[in-house]
Formats: sequence, structure tokens, C-alpha cells
Amino acid sequence: MEQTISLVGCGQTPFGEHWDKSLRDLIDEAITAAIDASPCTALDIDMVIVANMIGERVSGQAHLGAMAASMLPHHPPALRVEAACASGSIAIHTACSLLESGRAQNVLVVGAEKMTDASNEEIAAALMGAADSELDAPSGITFPGLFGLVAQRYMHEYGLTREDLSCVSEAHHRNAVQNPFAQFRKEVPAQQISASPLIADPLRLLDCSPISDGAAACILSNTHASSIRIAASQVSTDTVSLAQRPSLTSFNATREAIAKALKEAGVTRSDLSAVELHDCFSIAAIISLEDMGFAQPGTGVQLYKRETGLRINGSGGLKACGHPVAATGIKQIIDVSKQLSASKARWGLAHNFGGTGATCCIHVLEHANG
Repeated sequence: MEQTISLVGCGQTPFGEHWDKSLRDLIDEAITAAIDASPCTALDIDMVIVANMIGERVSGQAHLGAMAASMLPHHPPALRVEAACASGSIAIHTACSLLESGRAQNVLVVGAEKMTDASNEEIAAALMGAADSELDAPSGITFPGLFGLVAQRYMHEYGLTREDLSCVSEAHHRNAVQNPFAQFRKEVPAQQISASPLIADPLRLLDCSPISDGAAACILSNTHASSIRIAASQVSTDTVSLAQRPSLTSFNATREAIAKALKEAGVTRSDLSAVELHDCFSIAAIISLEDMGFAQPGTGVQLYKRETGLRINGSGGLKACGHPVAATGIKQIIDVSKQLSASKARWGLAHNFGGTGATCCIHVLEHANG
């Protein structure tokens, strides 16, 4: 980064089913918690960025930038960003750009989704907005189906077994037990995961991240200091449709984003102690570890079977924390900062993608006292 950008305040709601709260309520709760945890006052905020994907379709509410800004006494300028499930991290990236340009000094970033008020069919259709409406949607496929195809091809190429796949969700559920904000705070053995209902062969119910409500917010500043700074923020993109990709078992946007992020931060993979990655489906976690260079192609699952010193989804990830899509990228930043602060380690990374890896945003965080 060309400037020191500090993470000075964080707040989030628990992820889960919030039948008694609206999208507005969730945004307000996360914003209030972030401001209360920061050295800033509400009046110090000079820009608000809101991440949201399906507010119009599910809650009947667009224009969320202005809504969020109206929760502050001075109604600062605001905008909304959308990049499917990468919306939250793209909002962080946008905030970093504004801070580096000098157009803002203290930026409030909030991501939120209200998903459980709609039927599963409505949510599946809304989420398919992240796929190609001409090449993918007419076939009737959904995202479980798309990642089921990815998993089938990966198993064919590398010999991954059903038992291997279950190791991923098992580990992430185990990590979530200690996370008070997680949607599912209980261990789930691999055998139970393998025996859960089939969704899109070979993916089963417990391979899939859940439908969730929730919001997460943070304040980034170049005038206030904290022990956590954003050392790199990088975005890469690929074709929206899998049909236009040369491979189903690697997401090139992740490969490009990690290379740029490590270069910007001036670190190597071995410097990283904590990674929050985008495990929307268990196969996505395995492929992402390989694409980020932590494992060779076909060997990512081995990182779940042996001690490596790298903490993967210590929060529980999307699988166990829940996945209110536009809040996830911001929640990942919050969780990496918590893990660095608790461990006193220096470097951590957040990996967030949208669609089937069409947009990937990676942030590297540094703990000043690590």
C-alpha cells in the first residue's frame, strides 16, 4: 500500500436466522458496533461504502448507500458495491482506493444480507445472478450444481475421495465452536458429513455453506492508528461462466490476485500464519489452497490432515460461520485481525471470491506488534 491504512474499528452481528430483524436493523447493528469499537466518532466518518448483492430481490430495498449514511448524524457521502459473494472484499478494496487517493480519511465499510425471509428457491434464483445469465442459467443449473461439476472433475483428475472432501467441513465446524458469531457452533464428524443428503453429486448438504442473515462493518483510516493495517488489497477477474474456462479445477483469478497481493505486501506464503478463505463449498476450499500456492494441484486436502503451522478458517469459514454473501468478505477481514491480535503473529490473509471464482479479492493484513 502507498499509505498506512489502519483497521480501527470492527463490528458484526451473529450470522444465522434473524427473523425479528430487517436488513436495515442488521446494518445499523454492525455500524454501531464498529463505531463503538473505534477511536473515531460517527462524525469522523467521511465516506460510507455498502456491500450488498440481493437486497432488491429479497428485501425490496436498493439505494443502500444512502440508507446506511442516514444512520450517521451528518449523512456522509455513500455508495454501494456489488461483486456477488466478493462484494464485501470489493467494498474494502474500494475504501482502500479512496483512502490512498486522498478523497477520504476515515471510511466506514459495511456488508449485509437478509436471506432467510425468502424461500430456498428464491435465494437460489437470486444467487444465480452471479453466474452467466446466457450461458449458465438457461440450463437450470444452480451454484451447488456448478460446484458439483467442479468437484466431479477434480475427483476424476486427482482421485479425491468422498472421505477426503468431508475432512474440510469437519475442520471448519471444529474451528467454529469457539466463535460466538458463528451460525453453527458444534463439531460435525466426517462420517456425518458424508452421510448428509445429496445436493449435487458428489456434494452433500454439509459440504455447502448455509443461507444466512447478517452484517459486518469496519472502519479504515489513514489518520487514526491501530495495531492492524491493510498491507495489500488486490482484485483479479475471470470469465463469469465456467463454460469459457480452460480448466474446472483451478480458478485463475485467485492465482493472479495472490501473486499481486504478496508482491504488494512484500511477504511470502511462509510468512502467513492465518488464512480465511472462501469455502462456499468444501471443494472450493481445497482448490483455493492450491491456487494460492499453499499446496500443489491435487494435494490441497492434505493441509487438513497434517499440522502445517497455517491456520485455515480459524473462524469456521463460510461453512460453519454462515454466509450472508455481501457480509462475508468484511467478516473475513475482522476474523483475520482477531486471530493476529490473539496470536501476536504478524501476517494474515483474507481470500474472498464471487461466482465460480470470477472475481477474487485478496487482502493481506499486518499486525504491527507481531
